[in-house]
Amino acid sequence: MREIGSTEGPIKIGPYSFLEFFEEVRKFHSFPAPGVVLGGIMVEAALKHMPSGILFNALSETHKCLPDAIQLLTPCTIGNGWLSIRNFGRFALAFYDKETGKGIRVCLDPARIEEWPEIKIWYYKLKPKEEVDSEILLDSIHKAGSSLCRLQEIQIQPVLLKKVKRGNRIICPQCLEAYPDDGHGACPACRGGSPYI
Repeated sequence: MREIGSTEGPIKIGPYSFLEFFEEVRKFHSFPAPGVVLGGIMVEAALKHMPSGILFNALSETHKCLPDAIQLLTPCTIGNGWLSIRNFGRFALAFYDKETGKGIRVCLDPARIEEWPEIKIWYYKLKPKEEVDSEILLDSIHKAGSSLCRLQEIQIQPVLLKKVKRGNRIICPQCLEAYPDDGHGACPACRGGSPYI
């Protein structure tokens, strides 16, 4: 992965000003989560470095907050399969060309957080959530913008670019529901993969 420079300038997140995006986050996520707001800044930074006119997929390295920012600002959603989550617990995302796998990864850079005490307190959970001053935190995120981010050129592993072929749908002999035939004779839930008791 090769590191590239971050972008600076007035904060515009997709078609929104910072405050407009803040309101979109409140509507979508049920409250103005700092992680989604920061995720919006990261999405914007990544999109500025993607070639225009290509079809791309997104990858989130955490299941918290970043997937919502990606879904709010791009056509990549979990439902359409263009957004995947690899829960490494890292606050990072990547956009990559569906065909070539070349793309951009953006992460929250721990060294750059040091300059922003309230962001550091929130990110490292140095205080209980209710003790973090959300007004100062969001103001810090607004002022810091993409300076908190490290951008890297990446190449997705070829195995992850292969399109998964789903088999024909068949009826599971145990639950009597349809599922893609994977040659195992019963659906994954009936083979012990169900989250239900």
